[in-house]
Amino acid sequence: RSWKLKGCPSECATVFKSAIPSRNEKPERLISSIQDWGEEVEEGAVYHVTLKRVQIQQAANKGARWLGVEGDQLPPGHTVSQYETCKIRTIKAGTLEKLVENLLTAFGDNDFTYISIFLSTYRGFASTKEVLELLLDRYGNLETSSCEEVGSQNSSESKTVLRNAIASILRAWLDQCSEDFREPPSYPCLLKLLEYLQRSMPGSDPERRAQNLLEQFQKQEIENDRNTSPCNLYDEEEMEISGPEEFSFFREDLVAEQLTYMDAKLFKKVVPHHCLGCIWSRRDKKENKHLAPTIRATISQFNAVTKCVVSTILKSKELKTQQRAKIIEKWIHIAHECRILKNFSSLRAIVSALQSNSIYRLKKTWAAVPKDRMLMFEELSDIFSDHDNYLTSRELLMKEGTSKFANLDSSVKENQKRTQRRLQLQKDMGVMQGTVPYLGTFLTDLTMLDTALQDYIEGGLINFEKRRREFEVIAQIKLLQSACNSYCMTPDQKFIQWFRRQQLLSEEESYSLSCEIETAVDTSTTSPKPRKSMVKRLSLLFLGSEVITNSTPTKEQPKSTPSGSSGESMDSVSVSSCESNHSESEEVCVTPIDTPDEPQKKALEQYEVNLSLSPPSCFLGGMGQTGSISTLEP
Repeated sequence: RSWKLKGCPSECATVFKSAIPSRNEKPERLISSIQDWGEEVEEGAVYHVTLKRVQIQQAANKGARWLGVEGDQLPPGHTVSQYETCKIRTIKAGTLEKLVENLLTAFGDNDFTYISIFLSTYRGFASTKEVLELLLDRYGNLETSSCEEVGSQNSSESKTVLRNAIASILRAWLDQCSEDFREPPSYPCLLKLLEYLQRSMPGSDPERRAQNLLEQFQKQEIENDRNTSPCNLYDEEEMEISGPEEFSFFREDLVAEQLTYMDAKLFKKVVPHHCLGCIWSRRDKKENKHLAPTIRATISQFNAVTKCVVSTILKSKELKTQQRAKIIEKWIHIAHECRILKNFSSLRAIVSALQSNSIYRLKKTWAAVPKDRMLMFEELSDIFSDHDNYLTSRELLMKEGTSKFANLDSSVKENQKRTQRRLQLQKDMGVMQGTVPYLGTFLTDLTMLDTALQDYIEGGLINFEKRRREFEVIAQIKLLQSACNSYCMTPDQKFIQWFRRQQLLSEEESYSLSCEIETAVDTSTTSPKPRKSMVKRLSLLFLGSEVITNSTPTKEQPKSTPSGSSGESMDSVSVSSCESNHSESEEVCVTPIDTPDEPQKKALEQYEVNLSLSPPSCFLGGMGQTGSISTLEP
């Protein structure tokens, strides 16, 4: 056996090994996997180096050739194998110039993952204008000698390789991150790109894509001037209906289907990189009031569902206890239908509403809800249990994220039978379901990652390992958005208009109505199983125990009452204390600052360590206690 490793400045160095295995040596030992080689540091960049050994050829040895045996007939111990050992460099940190240059190197090495990671996360350390100028002005001028930087000796071949690399990168940019170029009314970056393509790559596919994108943006701008929002959910043609319908008029499966239709439509429009902690955490500044409109629309829909549930239960004070219990029972059934449709957003919104203070305290009403429905509600609530960092909902979303149908198990026989009938009907009809996640999960994880990991390492180099971790979450969002295309639903205008016309109560109004409907009662009366609140834990995480110390408990608030829509705001990982006075619920909102002090930093780093105990792809599920993601002011 012979090893020979030659030094090579390029991204991948190759050596060959000829090995003649002995009869007693196991083949597994010969075909080893990846070997960690350490780090390489050069000016402006730090690389992680690994050696990967792969078999490239297998032939008969001299004895086997003499016997005339070849191919699959070769017996063990009578072969000569040839292996290739590749030196693989993965950039860990670097200057912006090095990271952009690495886009070209990655294309040459077929490392398209790096291109996707960069395009999905670069807004955390650079602007579209900066990246575009570096790519086009420094490397895109095919008439200069800058192409020599990619290491080709032949000038003509170098220009061809560089042209193909830039064209591929620009095509991916226009396809995957077209929102980067939405800068109305002048669209400077898109026009700069289009001008470059018309000059250097006339008639190319990227040029056609850029031209089409510009026309699309200009058309949408005209529509926006006519008061049509690009995120407007209700862009279908209005239909006149004779009068307002009652909630009881709509079947449970229809309500769940329409909520899923609305949620999926909004979720598909979410711009994934807007979920990055470094971007989403800036939304409260005055100059950023229009930042991330697609995320704001999704949050508004979540809050609308939560408030609709509360409103339908509380708005009619003259209802009898049994009638009100029937409405709660109907919403539990709708939540179960959402579970069958894998709509975790509306499912969580309904569960949050039913666990809110104003609904939770209706002891007599809950006592009138049938036992089987109460068991169903507890099973649905357990999905979002905060045990082990919401492990249940994370595992469930990983398991069913891209599956065709939900996989439901219930301890209640009637529920199990009913669910199996519904799923079997879907399968017989050939209807596949997508998945709508609870967006607050991703917003929380990305905010935590942004706070726990440094943007720059020693020497002022951009920490690209942080961007890889963030991309693991972004990739899950994109995957689920693609899965949403499996839904095949049509809007029911009667329900949508009924939903839009609902009178949404404020926290103070709903709690006041709840107290009018049922005065203070003994807390020992039957009620839903309380859920452990995350408010204290997150408050301590960001600001310390003084947040809880200064809060004022509300009347009749059970010690472990779950937070409702006044609870923790998952869009910002801010905390609205559910233990504060309801009239102050909008004011008691704490947002973490960009540069936490040392105790906060240690706590967040500990959170990040806890996340790393799971596989990287586990950034899913339901981080945060029940409650609306946020109440956004118009």
